[in-house]
Amino acid sequence: MNDYIIRAIAANDQIRAFAAVTTETVETARQDHNTSPVATAALGRLLTAGAMMGTMMKGDKDILTLQIKAGGPLEGITVTADSKGRVKGYVGNPKVDLPKNDKGKLDVGGAVGTDGFLTVIRDFGLKEPYVGKVPLVSGEIGDDLTSYFAVSEQIPSVVGLGVLVDVDISIKAAGGFIVQVM
Repeated sequence: MNDYIIRAIAANDQIRAFAAVTTETVETARQDHNTSPVATAALGRLLTAGAMMGTMMKGDKDILTLQIKAGGPLEGITVTADSKGRVKGYVGNPKVDLPKNDKGKLDVGGAVGTDGFLTVIRDFGLKEPYVGKVPLVSGEIGDDLTSYFAVSEQIPSVVGLGVLVDVDISIKAAGGFIVQVM
């Protein structure tokens, strides 16, 4: 695969950053699940975030699960990742189709919905996994993860995620970044 994740630290270990190219992963998920463009964009964003967040864990057996449950027609998204950045996931309704939003883009926030929660489960192989849960702020996924890091982990962060769906519904590009002040 040509996908990759880059990790960086700066400012005497006070800032850490992750950047990922996940085009092939998202294209594989689109083909495997036969998702609509908006479902592909939502799933691709969470897959990208999951891959980067998975690499934040240290143990070979550590597992990360990201779940979004909301009132939108997408009917939720679940993604799991390991510490090597290997990721898989699915959406509740892969065929959801919405008109473009007022900016002419795929309406991921409308598909996901805003009346719901983002749950992050980190299983380090201990008795109980670490579970953090925050209300969704936009359904756009990047904003929701930024809120999660600030509220649940108290780590000032910015998360950017994107999936560019081509006219033939294949994935032209997918990726993202996470920057955190430690």
